[in-house]
Amino acid sequence: MLSIACLALFFTATSLNAQCQSSKAKATKVSQSSKPDVVDIAISSKDHTTLVAAVKAAGLVETLKSDGPFTVFAPTNAAFDKLPEGTVTTLLKPENKGQLTSILTYHVIAGNFDANTVVKTIKDNNGMVDLTTVQGGKINASIEDGKVILKDENGNRSTVIATDLKGANGVIHVIDSVVLPK
Repeated sequence: MLSIACLALFFTATSLNAQCQSSKAKATKVSQSSKPDVVDIAISSKDHTTLVAAVKAAGLVETLKSDGPFTVFAPTNAAFDKLPEGTVTTLLKPENKGQLTSILTYHVIAGNFDANTVVKTIKDNNGMVDLTTVQGGKINASIEDGKVILKDENGNRSTVIATDLKGANGVIHVIDSVVLPK
């Protein structure tokens, strides 16, 4: 009986060692990539420190560093400042992680949609298209005065103010207001 237990322990240890070696190889491969991912791009922007703090508080860094691809509509610090006073501070508390995660994943679309693709999709759909977010909700995208406008499920509007910040696992479009799910 003892030899079976020792054998099981040996195979478990061997399997864990192989998993660790595989993880190290993946980590080395990712770190050697010359192109930053969507999280790295946000971290490098002085205009997205609130977004980065929120992504960290929600525990989404690892997810958004994965292969993706992701299209992220990234609110600026000024966009977060437009929320009612105390909203960001409240959302960053551990007990509100679920709500924060819902809001952040509402800003992410699965797939890699550059500005040309977004504009073409809007035009191909009679000037308006509903985009399904990773959170599961919808954001309506349209074009007004040559600018892409996002409208959330509550009727709040945001304008895309910078496009095509391309990363290894997707693209970021910068927006001037936070969009919120129902």
